[in-house]
Amino acid sequence: MSKAVYIVKKRERERLFSNIKARWQIYLLLVVPLVYLFIFAYGPMVGLVIAFKKYNFALGMFRSPWVGFDNFRRFFESYKFVQILANTLTLSVYSLVVCFPIPIIFALLLNALPLKPYQKVIQTVTYIPYFISTVVMVGLIFQILNNRNGLYGALFMQLTKVMPPDILAVGSNFKHIYVWSAIWQQTGYASIIYFAALSNVDPTLHEAALVDGATRFQRVLYVDIPCILPTASIMLILAVGGLMNVAFEKTLLMQNSLNINFSEVISTYVYKVGLASGINDFSLSTAIGMFNSVINFLLLIIANWGSKKLNGSGIF
Repeated sequence: MSKAVYIVKKRERERLFSNIKARWQIYLLLVVPLVYLFIFAYGPMVGLVIAFKKYNFALGMFRSPWVGFDNFRRFFESYKFVQILANTLTLSVYSLVVCFPIPIIFALLLNALPLKPYQKVIQTVTYIPYFISTVVMVGLIFQILNNRNGLYGALFMQLTKVMPPDILAVGSNFKHIYVWSAIWQQTGYASIIYFAALSNVDPTLHEAALVDGATRFQRVLYVDIPCILPTASIMLILAVGGLMNVAFEKTLLMQNSLNINFSEVISTYVYKVGLASGINDFSLSTAIGMFNSVINFLLLIIANWGSKKLNGSGIF
């Protein structure tokens, strides 16, 4: 290292320390979230070692016998592996294809609404379902779609005068109910970040487009969409990075004996193998969870690389 480079780096360190000293109260606020991350995010990663062991509660995590990749092999050779992976990918891709663009379209349409008071009312109404707990949400789904005394059953009977079919008893309907109920619950809240991005669009761009005779649709297409594209790219990367993380609570609560072949995903299977079964195979459940996390990590890297290649923006 040359003397000039050494001097520059020394000055940078001194500047950093002086900034920290001048604003120590702000940096002190970082202690709580950093401790939280260390305890609940990085600390538990030590437990991943049991994915490579035959965990024995009496021997403990580090004294249990080492088995290498046997737990992963057991999962891959299981008769449920293909079914669980297919269900997980089906729900994940279906959710991504439907749930990702709808908040963007909703934000663009609502931003183009000329009556601003109505815009605020619509925003508030669409935010509310997000704050309904998962348990209550699933209860509402079951009540609304009940073929005997639910809203669906009452309307069907009123229109056709015959008993409606029980759509909750058809396993193949699970993915549609899961995804479209999520649309109703999450669209309003997910659109907030796009509203924030649209609020930063330079008004002079719209004024110039109006002078050139652009219609409202053309202004959305050539002004609004390019301005929110970097935000949408980041959100897409994060969505792809969590592609395998199907909502555990909602999926588990919606499961029953009739749809189990369509609703059993990796997250629910991990819970059942590790805690809900009589065997309590912690090693196998850890291995399955680790496999899921590795796939998510690889998808995140690929999505970030693709985004940087296409439009030059990424999260790292």
